[in-house]
Amino acid sequence: MENNVSNERKENRMGTMPVKELVISMSLPMMISMLVQALYNIVDSIFVAQIGEQALTAVTLAFPLQNLMIALASGTGVGINALLSTSLGERRFARANDAANNGIFLAIMNWLVFVLIGIFGAQAFIASQTGDAVIVNYGTEYIRICSLLSIGVFFQITFERLLQATGRTIYSMASQITGAVINIIFDPIMIFGLFGFPKLGVPGAAYATVLGQCVASVIGLTLNLKKNADIMLSLRSVFHPKREVIGRIYYVGVPSILMMAIGSVMTYGMNQILGTFTAVATTAVAVFGVYFKLQSFFFMPVFGLNNGIIPVIAYNYGARKKPRIRETLKFSLMLAVLVMLIGTLIFHLFPDALLGMFNASPDMIRIGRPALRIISLSFPLAAASIVMGSVFQAFSQSWYSLIVSVGRQLVVLLPVAWLISRLGDVTMVWFAFLIAEIVSFILSITFFRKVYREEKIGED
Repeated sequence: MENNVSNERKENRMGTMPVKELVISMSLPMMISMLVQALYNIVDSIFVAQIGEQALTAVTLAFPLQNLMIALASGTGVGINALLSTSLGERRFARANDAANNGIFLAIMNWLVFVLIGIFGAQAFIASQTGDAVIVNYGTEYIRICSLLSIGVFFQITFERLLQATGRTIYSMASQITGAVINIIFDPIMIFGLFGFPKLGVPGAAYATVLGQCVASVIGLTLNLKKNADIMLSLRSVFHPKREVIGRIYYVGVPSILMMAIGSVMTYGMNQILGTFTAVATTAVAVFGVYFKLQSFFFMPVFGLNNGIIPVIAYNYGARKKPRIRETLKFSLMLAVLVMLIGTLIFHLFPDALLGMFNASPDMIRIGRPALRIISLSFPLAAASIVMGSVFQAFSQSWYSLIVSVGRQLVVLLPVAWLISRLGDVTMVWFAFLIAEIVSFILSITFFRKVYREEKIGED
């Protein structure tokens, strides 16, 4: 499993291309691919919602564990990305190869962890959130399939990060879009039994998901072998892991894993809080799930922008090109806030239409309309926090991102949501998101200024 590497290495375009052009070329493919990914998330739930509100609620309850899977894969990918990009910037090519091969080894180990979780923990996890037998059955089937076949998502994200870290985001986009499109195509086929396929219902959505991930992982591997001349992959190196390299990957990656895993804790906690509104519990949880799907259409492109600028900042940090770092941050902040302002506007103007896509009942529209409008007020603040967080990750100081995430989701959001829920009005609970984002923004600015000053980014 080897690719040809040129004997003569030129400086990567991340250190030479005009910054605005570079940010667009690095981020646009990932923003487009993550838009497609967000579209797939929305379409997936739209199809599931046709089965019924219980099916939609079951997928919502399964989300925290599914998100934990993605957190482990993506957080590890952040560590790989930072080490690989910085190594290339410093022209330490052997260490860049080690980062890539050890990253593949970690993907295999992470998959095995979720195989065990899928076998032994799926039903208990869903049952801890609801006593509805139908929802428990739907959710258990869904999450068990996603866990046992999660090798696809771990390989997909790892191979995409290798392409991103070396500036080949167009190939990363090809991998991700292909996987998402396959998922979208096979969702209705497997859920409703079209074209001779058996009608699988909720499990069909899970099978379509893992099918898309597995195909994307094969494409990602092929593109790394054929098109990624900055790294050399080999089976021998994959199965001879290096403790020092893994340690460096997880020094950056663990805060990112925890930061994203906190999202799983938050969604689990919110499901529990919303479940206390007995008369509308299932509907409120379904609304929360729909919100999470819809907001991804705006958050995912911003995360795509974030993933695109991390290797740019990391490379130029390693190459000591500080003016390029400053220009990258200013331009990226403007783009991110613009995307989120559009999201806020759409959520305010068209909440009924958005909810209607999910076969929403009158009660679901009544609860969901204020939810979308209130929570979306926090979008521009979130955009700024995400861009500032890219600096922490690129400079291998992801612990700041972790502190911000803990502050927003655990220290503020869940306690505030719980306290507000004691008032007995589910509409008021959504204000907890806005309060939490304000706190997150303040923390992000504080840590960003500290890092900016310590690393002397303001000096040439």
